[in-house]
Amino acid sequence: MPKEPLPSAHKRIVLRRLCPGDLAAFQAYRCDPAVGRFQGWQAMSDAEARAFLADVNSAALLQPGRWDQIAIALASDDRLIGDIGLCVAEDAREAEIGFTLALSAQGQGFAHEAVTAALRLVFAQTAVERIVGITDTRNLSSLRLMERLGMEKIRTQQVVFQGEPCTEDVFAMTRGQAASEH
Repeated sequence: MPKEPLPSAHKRIVLRRLCPGDLAAFQAYRCDPAVGRFQGWQAMSDAEARAFLADVNSAALLQPGRWDQIAIALASDDRLIGDIGLCVAEDAREAEIGFTLALSAQGQGFAHEAVTAALRLVFAQTAVERIVGITDTRNLSSLRLMERLGMEKIRTQQVVFQGEPCTEDVFAMTRGQAASEH
C-alpha cells in the first residue's frame, strides 16, 4: 500500500484531507451562489455536508471511478479556503480535475499553487497519462488558470448545464507536458 500522500505542504497552501472541523468554512463557500455558479456540485445541508466531509476524509485516494475532494488550506493557519476534485477514470489512464475557491481567496494565486500541486500529486501517485479540466467559457478566471498552468485546450463542446445550454472548453495536460513544465 502506497504511503498516504496528504498532507502536502507548499509555499502558501497545504493540500490535505477535508475533515469535520472544516464544516463552517466549507459551507460558507459552497453555499455562496457566486462560487457555485459554474460548479457541477450543489449546496448541501449541514447534515449532508457533515456526512460528505466524513466520507471524503476516510476514502482511499485516487481510486479509479471515484471523485475525491481534497482541501486547500492556508499554510499559515490551516484555514480551509477551497477544495479540489479529482476523479481517476475507470481505466486509470485519465483523470479529471476541478477546483473551488472561496471568493475571499480568489485572485491571489492560491488556486494556481494548489492546482499545480494537485496535478503533480496525481502524476506522482498514479499511472494516469492525461489530466483534463472542463470549464464553462464564461468562467474566465478558470480558463486563464488552466492556460497559465500550461494545460492545452483540446476541444470546445456544447452542453446543457444546470438546465441551460452552455459552451465548455476542455483542457488537458499529459504526463510529458507536466514533466517539461515543472
